[in-house]
Formats: sequence, structure tokens, C-alpha cells
Amino acid sequence: MKLRLVNTSIFDQRLPALVLFCHEKERLDVPVLFRNLLRRLSRKEFSGADKQLLLLHSTATHLLLVGLGKTAELTPEKTRRATGLAVKRLATLGITEAAIVLAPDQLPHAVEAAILASYKFTKYKSPNDNHAALKTLTICLPKNADLAAAKAVVARTQAITNAANYARDIANLPANIVYPEVLADHARRLAEECNLTCTILDKSALETGGFGGILAVGSGSARDPRLIVLEYHGTPDPNAKPIALVGKALTFDSGGISIKPSDKMDEMKFDKSGGCAVLGAMRAIAALQLPLHVIGIIGAAENMPSATSYRPGDIVTSYKGTDKRAVTIEVLNTDAEGRIVLGDAIAYARERHPQAIIDLATLTGACVIALGSFAAGLLGNNEPLQEKLRASGERTGERLWPLPLWQEYKDKIKSDIADIKNTGGREGGVSTAAAFLAKYVGDIPWAHLDIAGTAWTTEERPYLAKGATGFGVRLLLDLLQNWK
Repeated sequence: MKLRLVNTSIFDQRLPALVLFCHEKERLDVPVLFRNLLRRLSRKEFSGADKQLLLLHSTATHLLLVGLGKTAELTPEKTRRATGLAVKRLATLGITEAAIVLAPDQLPHAVEAAILASYKFTKYKSPNDNHAALKTLTICLPKNADLAAAKAVVARTQAITNAANYARDIANLPANIVYPEVLADHARRLAEECNLTCTILDKSALETGGFGGILAVGSGSARDPRLIVLEYHGTPDPNAKPIALVGKALTFDSGGISIKPSDKMDEMKFDKSGGCAVLGAMRAIAALQLPLHVIGIIGAAENMPSATSYRPGDIVTSYKGTDKRAVTIEVLNTDAEGRIVLGDAIAYARERHPQAIIDLATLTGACVIALGSFAAGLLGNNEPLQEKLRASGERTGERLWPLPLWQEYKDKIKSDIADIKNTGGREGGVSTAAAFLAKYVGDIPWAHLDIAGTAWTTEERPYLAKGATGFGVRLLLDLLQNWK
């Protein structure tokens, strides 16, 4: 989408459609033609209520009114929703050019939503079946607005939101197109484009390094696993400790020997969404040239049933790293595989002595039951880090909700024959999964984001289409831009 910034009246724009946000009981300053149309409306037709839309026609243009609700209750998320609804409505009308009036403080939220709402995964649709999209949006700011500063805000927001859509593109691809080797190829191309350092550990390197967890999970597939490492140096201090972003990327999760029900198993192509979010975040970090040292680590595997699969009852020895802290795992359920892959990836991150580790994973169905699809679970060992993440979630609309990680949950994953078992049962599933990961972290500040309910959506949202959401990219970038 092309974005134009002007500080002239929206009614000076000769475009097919104009968009006005309206609060409840607000009197709109519009030309006489539209004023006469508005006078004829009843409050039932349009009152300015949150998410309410009304399209008015004149001979030359459309006027789309979008409700924001009460003035005192305006939030960035309401601006995002209103913008997304407007962009989608214009697209259904086949309108490719429009203008919108924004206050400067609404600018980043509206730009985010416009770009996210314009996205739709159509790679495998017939060219004749492609969706209409708004191609140019003119943003009308107040006359006294600083256009140079506004353009900088737009450029920064575009870099982040385009990275979220990049993550959505990969997450939406099916497992016959994207498997661990291909995901590694995406990382290599990203490194070349963004001047990142890229290291890929293939099966041979994983065997040499003793990455028993990721190898076990990938053992049933004809597609070998990979550990993908991207590194960004944005600080002149060569000794600066990195921030580690760790992503789970199960390119497909059948459940393995403990096979899943067939219903909705197609959605398991989205089980790579945590890894895709890390790719998107690394792209945006490089684009914005943040003054940080960041490493992105992605554990990529395909969990399939076969004669070579790992089995319930197996004992798996995870990556021990340079500090020789291997963990033995009693496998009770091969469908609790993501935590095993993440364990190896977190152990790899730990040996880099990072200042913090943040992992993202579509880890548990229990999180979907607990929080639905409107927030990700947040657990960890460091309250300040978790509070920073929660604040970023509120600012970006990628909300997080804290869940406990008490000793009782750690006790539930103790094994009689190994260090830990890979499931603590149905009760408290989000917390026992996090307790498993905590075994690998040590005392490094760490936060775990269970994005199982937020990584994709099966229904249209105001500024998101069905499919992958890119959850985590905008959240992480907000956190890192405010990192101290």
C-alpha cells in the first residue's frame, strides 16, 4: 500500500472515497452536500458508536463514516479497529484510492491497521479470484502538522508492519511448501537482504552437537530438522550481551505416534508461527537499525509418525551446551513436542550468556482454553521483563496475560526415571509446559509467550484476515525500541 501525507483538507482531495472518524454525538464539519445527507440520518442509522460504519454517496465521491465511540474512551486499539474496518469496506467496494483524516497521535496505529488489513494470503488463488485491495491511502493531517516528523513515524511503522506481514506470508504456507530446510533458506535470504549473520545447523551438525531434543522430534519425518540462528549487531560495543529471541517452528505437527485427531489438523501448518515471528522481528530490527545486539534462534522440525519416530516411553537427552547441563526427558506424549524442541534452542541461547531470553511458541491447547484467541499467555522468571512485555502488549494490541509458574507446576513434571517428563497432564497445562522450559533457562531473565490462541485466526477480524496474524512481531519491536 502506498501512503501519502498531506496537511490539507480531506475535501480538497479528488479521490473516489473519503474516510472520516466520528465520535458519539459529534457534529461533523463537512461540505453542504454531505451536511444535508447527514441531517436526514436517524441515530439508528449512524450514531458514531464504536465499529459502526455508514457509507454516503454523492455524484463524485463516497464518504465513509466510521464510529469510534465515546471521545473519552478512545484507545489506540479502537483506532486500529476503525481503520481496519474502513480499509476492508473500501476493498469490498473495489475502491483502490481513498483519503482519511487523522490526528498525529492516531497516525502510527492507523498506519499499522491499514497495512495489516490490506493483507490477504492469495498466493495459490487464481489471478481472476484475487481480492480487491486499497492501493493508495492519502492521510490528511492538521495544517500545523510536522510532515517530516510524520513521515518518519510512517516509515518506522511501515518497517515493523511489513515485517509482520512477512511473518504471516511464511506462516500461511503449507507444510509441503515450507519444511525445516526451506525455513532455513528463508532465513539465509533474510540475512543476505538485511546484513545479518546466519548459522544453520543441519542434521549432521545437530548430531555432532548433541541436540537430542530436536533430533528426537524430527526423527519420524523424511524432512530433517534444523536449528536456525540469525544475529544482528547494532551496537558498537563488541562485548554487549545479546537479547535472545527464541521461536518454535514445527513446520507441521501431526502429533507423531500420539497422533492428533484429524479435525483441524490442517491448522498445524501454523505451528511454525513462533519461529516466523522471530524471522519477522529480526527483519524489522535490522530495518530500523536498533542500537542492540539481538540473536534470533529457531528450532525447526516436522513431527510425523513413522517407523523411525520417537515413542512414548523413550528417554531423550537434550542439548547440554558448553556448560554441560544436559537434561534427560521421559517422553509420555509425542504431541508435547514443541517444548522439547524449545529446550534445545533455549539451551543454545543460554550459552551465549544473553541479558534476556524471550521465547514464542504455539505451545499448548490449554492456553486457548484459558485465554481464548484474544491474548497470549505470559510466564517467566523475571517480573520487570514480564511487565515490560505486558506494557508493549497493551500499546500494540498484541495483549499478554500473566499465568503462574509456581513450584507446584515444576513438581508435576518431575519424572521417576529421568530429570523431567514432557507433560504434567491436562491440569494447568500452560504452566507445566512453561515449567518444562524453565529447566533450561537457569537464572537468566526469561519470558515465555504461549501464542497458541493468537498466532492465527479462523474468523475475519477488523484489521486481520483469516489465517496467520504475525502475532509477536509488533510486540517484540515495541519492547526492543523501548529497551533499557
